[in-house]
Parts: sequence; structure tokens; C-alpha cells
Amino acid sequence: MKGIKETVELVLILGLVVACHATRKNDKAADNSNNQPLSKTATLPAFDKEGHRGCRGLMPENTIPAMLKAVDLGVTTLEMDAVITKDGQVILSHEPFFSAAIATKPDGTRVTAAEERGLNIYQMTFAETQRYDVGMAVNPGFKEQQKLAVTKPLLSAVVDSVEAYTKKKNGTPVFYNIETKCNPKTDNQYHPAPEEFVEKLMAVISSKHIEDRVIIQSFDFRTLQIIHTKYPAIKTAALVADNRGLEEHLKQLGFTPTIYSPLYTLVKPELVEQCHQKQIKILPWTVNDKPTIEKLKSLGVDGIISDYPNLFN
Repeated sequence: MKGIKETVELVLILGLVVACHATRKNDKAADNSNNQPLSKTATLPAFDKEGHRGCRGLMPENTIPAMLKAVDLGVTTLEMDAVITKDGQVILSHEPFFSAAIATKPDGTRVTAAEERGLNIYQMTFAETQRYDVGMAVNPGFKEQQKLAVTKPLLSAVVDSVEAYTKKKNGTPVFYNIETKCNPKTDNQYHPAPEEFVEKLMAVISSKHIEDRVIIQSFDFRTLQIIHTKYPAIKTAALVADNRGLEEHLKQLGFTPTIYSPLYTLVKPELVEQCHQKQIKILPWTVNDKPTIEKLKSLGVDGIISDYPNLFN
């Protein structure tokens, strides 16, 4: 009897040890979960219809109304530009200042070309930026653009508005193609250095849980390199406007991006083939007429960025 009792006790002890080990293993896995690569479950559309700055040809650029209109027009991705305010907020703006082409000052007069660069968003708090209108002075290059009173929005507010709007319409969630507006020549003058820029941008993206539907694009490859190193699951797009060629741009970048995004006039059949051989999507910008859109589609591009997303229909 004594031997049986000892055997039972030994079995119970071994069972407890195994259970404790399993619990610790599970706890360790949970602790490490936040260090795993971000999800890549959301795949880009077969043909990505991107609304440039929302739909600049029809609504004031980089504003919530422009994004919602683009959703109505059936875009699969909203293209936009991000800058940083003095108090560290991420807002939508193509220039890191208030452009004379679209901005009205608090006193109701137009911003002039002579004064625009002095209206530095990186030297303004978010509250200060809201005193400037960017929708009443219709951009002279876009005569169809609707005039309305609107300000430069927070990226977080854009995401909240788009997500709620899409859900209300029972629509497919869209992707967000966000350009980092920075340049080595203006670090700490018109924007923070690239590391800080990326962290502030990613903080918003992470807080909104849209990591798998975000593309970070830039002409400034430094931000893409940081994204690739620190956030490898985030999709990246290399913006280019010169004809140095794919190989030279990839050499400069130092890794293979998700997307190669050239000025549309640079797109030739051989460039499309080169990108696809390397498993890179090619997505030209900015195409604003139907014949050119159809021509580029016939070449096999994977999407197009346009100021007029109504042309996709």
C-alpha cells in the first residue's frame, strides 16, 4: 500500500510540474505576442484604384470630404500626405506649409506665394492650423473642384471618419496610402527627423488598428528604410520621378518594396515586366485622363493614382 501511495503522489507531482510548465509557456507566448510582425492578412486589390489626395479634382485636397467622396466613387485606396505639427500631431497636407494655391488666412484673405513658406505647419500647433481654410479658394488647376469651408484634418480623424462611413455603407474597407512629406534638406525645420516622423505616424496607425491596410510611400527613402527595419509587415511604396531606372532605385533603397510608384510618363512595357519579375507591384502617378488610364492598364500596371477617381468607372 505504501508503494502505491508513493506512486500516486509522484504522478500528481509530475502532473503539477507539467501544468506549470505549460502555463509558463503560454504566458511567455502571450508576452512575446506584441513583438511579432504585424498582420499581412489584407492583400492589395488586383487593380488598385487610388484617389489622389482623396479626389483633388473634385473636392479640396487632403480633407475629410475629399476622402468620403472618393469612397463614394469606389476607390480601393485613399492616397494622402502627412505632415507633423509643432505639438506632434499628424495632419494631412501636401506641403509642410499653407500653400498659396489653396489656403485662406484667418482674416479671410488669400495666402500669397511670398508668404506661404513662412506659414510653417511644423512651427504651428494643431489648433493654430485650424484657423486657416483650405477649401474656399479653389485650386486654379482644378476647375471642377467643389468649394467648401474646410481645414486640414488630423490623420486620426480621417481614419475615424472613413471607417465609420464605410461601415455605414456596408462597403469594403479601404486601404490608406500615406506619404511622408519630408526631405533631408529640411529636417528639423519643416518636419522632424525621419525616425521621429515615422514613430509619430505609426503611433496613429497602430492606435487605429489599420496596419494591414496601410501603405507608407515616400520620395524620401529614409522613412521607407526605417519602416522596413522596424515595421517589416507594413507595405511600402517607393515614389520616383526620375529616369534612373528600377535597379538604381532599388540599390538606393536597399530592399524590395511592396510597390514601385513612378511618374506615369516613365512607365514602359519593360519597366512593368521588370517589376513583376521581382514580385513588385507597379503603380504610377498621377493620371488624369481616361485614355491614359486605359493605356497603362493595357500595359499591366497594378493600379493607378488619379485626381479624378470617377474616371475609373
